[in-house]
Amino acid sequence: MAKKAVASLQTGSKRLTKAIKMVKSPKTGAYTFVEAIMDPSKVNDFLKK
Repeated sequence: MAKKAVASLQTGSKRLTKAIKMVKSPKTGAYTFVEAIMDPSKVNDFLKK
């Protein structure tokens, strides 16, 4: 069942982009990764934040 749901999401959302950025924590100084799935036009705004 899970494979069927994933396949339908892939065919229905051809114009989505997964963006990953590294963010440094102010408390510990460690880096974490923030992931988001969005329209390709919003990727630059996400990376500038």
